[in-house]
This record gives sequence, C-alpha cells and structure tokens, in this order.
Amino acid sequence: MKYAAKIEVSLKPGHSNPEGETIAHLLKELNYQVERVDVSKVYTVTLEATTLVEAKVKAEEMSKRLLANPTKDNYTIDIVEQ
Repeated sequence: MKYAAKIEVSLKPGHSNPEGETIAHLLKELNYQVERVDVSKVYTVTLEATTLVEAKVKAEEMSKRLLANPTKDNYTIDIVEQ
C-alpha cells in the first residue's frame, strides 16, 4: 500500500531562528503588527508499507536519521493512506 507521510520539522524553543526574525522584521516594515514568526519545514513523503503502523515506523526512522536534528528540532508526523 502507498501512504503519504507529512513530516513537519521546527526549531525547539530557545534556538536561534534567523529566517523567522527576518520575516517578522520585514512584515513590520510593511505595517503588519506581528510579534513573532516561526519557520518550519514540511516534507511530504510517499512511501510503500504493508500497514499504517509500518508506515509510521518508517517515517519516524526517516525523521530521526535525516530530516530532524534531535538536538535542536521537534517534529510531528501525520500519515494517510493513498
């Protein structure tokens, strides 16, 4: 079966977020009243697995091994059958 895994990776609180800070600054210059901008990456991975559980395990492995740095990143995983 095919599954689509949406993996969102974001910085843990307390880590520098220069991209978000730059965007917040630019939005303020455009007269938007923003307090803060957080930036995250979203990976959509289409994968083969025999069950939803196996798909979740594979997505978790991908996140830990490549997509997220456990020292500075949090991540969430959502999986749907295609």
